[in-house]
Amino acid sequence: MIRNGRGAAGGAEQPGPGGRRAVRVWCDGCYDMVHYGHSNQLRQARAMGDYLIVGVHTDDDITLTVDGRDTYEEVKQAGRYRECKRTQGVSTTDLVGRMLLVTKAHHSSQEMSSEYREYADSFGKCPGGRNPWTGVSQFLQTSQKIIQFASGKEPQPGETVIYVAGAFDLFHIGHVDFLEKVHRLAERPYIIAGLHFDQEVNHYKGKNYPIMNLHERTLSVLACRYVSEVVIGAPYAVTAELLSHFKVDLVCHGKTEIIPDRDGSDPYQEPKRRGIFRQIDSGSNLTTDLIVQRIITNRLEYEARNQKKEAKELAFLEAARQQAAQPLGERDGDF
Repeated sequence: MIRNGRGAAGGAEQPGPGGRRAVRVWCDGCYDMVHYGHSNQLRQARAMGDYLIVGVHTDDDITLTVDGRDTYEEVKQAGRYRECKRTQGVSTTDLVGRMLLVTKAHHSSQEMSSEYREYADSFGKCPGGRNPWTGVSQFLQTSQKIIQFASGKEPQPGETVIYVAGAFDLFHIGHVDFLEKVHRLAERPYIIAGLHFDQEVNHYKGKNYPIMNLHERTLSVLACRYVSEVVIGAPYAVTAELLSHFKVDLVCHGKTEIIPDRDGSDPYQEPKRRGIFRQIDSGSNLTTDLIVQRIITNRLEYEARNQKKEAKELAFLEAARQQAAQPLGERDGDF
């Protein structure tokens, strides 16, 4: 077991308010390609108690037991089951579809093409129905979504303001490792992450990058505990105006290649001139490109797994519907 990034022996569980026994909440899932929908689920789960334990499934789907029963049946019967509200507009299925279709329809300011819409509606789906748990819906950004993820804290006197910029696409453990290393650079860090516009990212990354649009990337980065503030649509070049506006003490970049600006200049020339630029090695070899390559390589296996999963879930939903429609005395266990 890993406890907040430490081994299981690290730190004792704190009691709840008023010295009462802490309410322990269990939440589990596959969490494949963790996105802001997963983060929102965990945020909601954490608010239900004092101590959150997260279980990560193996590569086998455990939505249902081998005999087709609901895996949460026991806790439901005990009255200890709660559901988190699903974050509309994001799913691992949708993200995978974007990688495989190689279009830019998901970028902000882009219209969703009929080709992408048809593919998104059918990707990895079994014939004969649409599963409400696996379905794809269009993401709509709202101020409330941002407020739910944002810390709302201004930099305080004595804090070191550190600026980092990039795409932060498919926010993954490599990004987290980088931000953790940046966080360790100061005793009281205040990290501001600048996220580039979709068109800017596409200019220097090419293909159909970014996989997640600007609004989606914003929520993913805001969900990271090391980030205090996000600049939505930051300029590619770190200018003197930006440094002055945010009173930046330090600018950091990873070990990935720094692509020149459109005019051929170094986007970090100003912080380098001031002597406040640092390159940080995250220690991780995971990149967005590597994740996309894995998906492309294992496409057929993923689609088959998704179809099998949805077929099971649709069968369960139908069985539950039929059971609910039966007269009370005819249901199993009723006498």
